[in-house]
Amino acid sequence: MMPAARESLLDAAYTALVRRPWSTVRMVDVAAVAGVSRQTLYNEFGSKEGLARALVRREADGYLAGVERALATPVDSRERLAVTAEWTVAVSRSNLLVRAMLTGCWSERLPALTLSAVPSSSVVPAQRRADGPLPAPSDFVALVRDRAVAALSPPGTARADTVELARSCELAVRLALSCVAAPPREGGVTDLVRTALPRQLSRPLV
Repeated sequence: MMPAARESLLDAAYTALVRRPWSTVRMVDVAAVAGVSRQTLYNEFGSKEGLARALVRREADGYLAGVERALATPVDSRERLAVTAEWTVAVSRSNLLVRAMLTGCWSERLPALTLSAVPSSSVVPAQRRADGPLPAPSDFVALVRDRAVAALSPPGTARADTVELARSCELAVRLALSCVAAPPREGGVTDLVRTALPRQLSRPLV
C-alpha cells in the first residue's frame, strides 16, 4: 500500500474515534472514508486492534516530532524547554490519544490496548506493523528528557554538567505532565518552567 493511502486510513480511524467510542467504530466505515476496500484495510493492519496500535504509534511519533521542533527553537536552553512544555500541554488538549498516552488514563471510549508487545500472524511487513511495545507515561518522560539533553548539550560537555542538565530536562517534562493533568491558567506552564529551572540555562549552550 502507498504511504498516502495508509495515512488516509489512519486519518479516517482517528476522525471516527473523535466522533464516537472506538468500540463502535467499524472497519468497513474506516475503509469507505479512506476510499479503499475493507479487505485492503485488513491486509494493511491485520485487525481492528492492529489498526488501533498503528494509530497510537503514529500519534506518539507525531508528538515526539513536535518535541524535536520545540527543542530546535533558536532561543536559550531554558526557553527551549519551556516551548517543549507548552507543546506537550497544547497537543494533549487537542489530541485525545496523546493525552491518554502521556497520562496513562485510557477512557472507555478509547481502544483497549496492552502496552506490551503482542504476537501477530499478520502478513503485513513487520516494519509497517505496531506489534512492538507502546510507550507508557514513564517512557515518554525518558524519551523527551534524553532528546532534550542531546539537543541542549554542546560537544564536549562535562559529564557532571550533562547529569545536571538531565535533571532540569526531566523536571520540565514532569511539570508539563502535571499541567496536562491539572491545567494551569493561560501561560502557566511557561511560567512554571522558567521559575523552576536554573538561571544558568538561560545562557545559550549551543
